[in-house]
Amino acid sequence: MATQQNSETEQQAPRRAVEAATRFVSGHGGSARAVVENLGRGGARIVLIGADGALGDVMVPDPATGESVVEQVEGLDSSEWDADTAAALTIGPGHRRRMAGPRAR
Repeated sequence: MATQQNSETEQQAPRRAVEAATRFVSGHGGSARAVVENLGRGGARIVLIGADGALGDVMVPDPATGESVVEQVEGLDSSEWDADTAAALTIGPGHRRRMAGPRAR
């Protein structure tokens, strides 16, 4: 039964999401943390924090799909927004300006 559940989980993860997360991991130090955030009807966001502190994200249809993506990507560890995860994130001035929008410019 566990094998059946595992194969269903693997089928659930969109290939594009797995590929995007894999590229992020390989491009940012070979490992990363992932926080799956439920966005309600909008789906879910997998927030990626690379070993180098880089921030990225991948959108998926729902949190279960997000967890499935995390399980399938080597070097990607499931995490939560705890002190260690927040401390691993490095946000530079350019990224802060983009997040702040046009009023900050």
